[in-house]
Amino acid sequence: MIALTLAEIADIVGGRLADIDDAAAAATRVTGTVEFDSRAVTSGGLFLAMPGARTDGHDHAAAAIAAGAVAVLAARPVGVPAIIAPPAAGPAGAGVLEHDRDGSGAAVLAALAKLAAEVARRLTADGLTIIGVTGSSGKTSTKDLLAAVLAPLGEVIAPPGSFNNELGHPWTVLRATTSTDYLILEMSARHPGNIAALARIAPPSIGVVLNVGTAHLGEFGSRQAIADTKAELVQAVGASGAVVLNADDPAVDAMAEQTAARVIRVSRAPGTGIGLWATDVVLDGLARPRFRLHRPDGDAVPVALAVHGDHQVSNALCAAAVALECGADLTQVADALAGAGPVSARRMQVSTRADGVTVVNDAYNANPDSMTAGLKALAWMARGEPGAERRRSIAVLGEMAELGEDAIAEHDRIGRLVVRLDVSQLIVVGTSRPMGAMFNGAVMEGSWGSEAIAVEDAAAALELLRTELRPGDVVLVKASNSAGLGALAETVAADIAGDPGARHPGPVRDDAPR
Repeated sequence: MIALTLAEIADIVGGRLADIDDAAAAATRVTGTVEFDSRAVTSGGLFLAMPGARTDGHDHAAAAIAAGAVAVLAARPVGVPAIIAPPAAGPAGAGVLEHDRDGSGAAVLAALAKLAAEVARRLTADGLTIIGVTGSSGKTSTKDLLAAVLAPLGEVIAPPGSFNNELGHPWTVLRATTSTDYLILEMSARHPGNIAALARIAPPSIGVVLNVGTAHLGEFGSRQAIADTKAELVQAVGASGAVVLNADDPAVDAMAEQTAARVIRVSRAPGTGIGLWATDVVLDGLARPRFRLHRPDGDAVPVALAVHGDHQVSNALCAAAVALECGADLTQVADALAGAGPVSARRMQVSTRADGVTVVNDAYNANPDSMTAGLKALAWMARGEPGAERRRSIAVLGEMAELGEDAIAEHDRIGRLVVRLDVSQLIVVGTSRPMGAMFNGAVMEGSWGSEAIAVEDAAAALELLRTELRPGDVVLVKASNSAGLGALAETVAADIAGDPGARHPGPVRDDAPR
């Protein structure tokens, strides 16, 4: 974060000082990072007292100061130097504050947003370029590709993992400093207005929309409502900025009519109005795409991606368009993409054990579109290069959350797709109605015997895999994060001998307050 005194921060957020006098607040500067996890506090930092599932950050204020923080942003006095945020004026952090029983989290979150907005305003005035990325799937992978292609052009700040909500977004903004050239922000939504609110904190000069799918369909009610919410990003980009749209998705392409910014369309085929496109797409034995990247002026370069899945072609095109907009040339883009392997954990993270078993850990999140992409990648890896011996494929799938009334139908469809893709074995993890629909869908589509197996939980799936896996198998583990299959995939990737002491699978959350 840019250096600010405690007095300046209090003024920016409309807060009051506690346990520090005015003179000391005017002289004390925050020079370190802003953290909501007391274990991550750095010298000179600012600690955010946020409520969590197991503990309240206010209870860790003293520990944060002892670890080097100069103050705490809190909702109430905590016995150490603090800036006390005013009560939140309205609802905030619907996807973050499940444990905010007294409104303290909403107050701190609203103050954090004000602080991030002021920092973004000052840095943008000094030349910072802010890039916002949204879409129903692929945001995190594209964010990682963007960081790679922009790195040769200057200093880049991008969120780790999926810090894309009302807490992770402003937290990422505050990682930027006066030396930052590019700030990449991943923007998600659970309700209409969420993306618009994030864009107000840090108005992007470049917006990227990847796709409109069915993620959070239960929250939005319709695909059109999802499209309208994604369009909030293009509406936030001003006339002097640019918007990159995946023209292969009609709902995204239509957003060109909703922005004052210059529109750059990308596609997997040439066409009228397309600014960047791919041809001759092929996949290697691990489903890493190779293609030729074209511009309308006739320039073209070969690109070999280090990430996995045919769907990554569209993500790479969007990243390339942003880099070209920022001054890169085609050769720089191709070289950067070639070196941009998977960065964020549990997103198409591919590893091969010593016994030849390949594990694809894509268990951080799941919706019907990303599940389809993951299964297609699994099927391709099993087939391999032309002339290669076919490998046995195993899909370990958990529930896709937040699909609302479509949950049963979509899980049934995925079960049937597994069979149509000729996946060798499906392991359905969980006993909910949607998971029962996935299992029954596979059976009705023609799975028989042990080709489809239902197990109660991740521990049972691990036990089954330790019994059934053979050298050379390819395993996809995919589910929404709430299913807790990410650690299962990590255990399987490291577990050749079937160590009974391996840690039990469990969920992770990128931005859970501690």
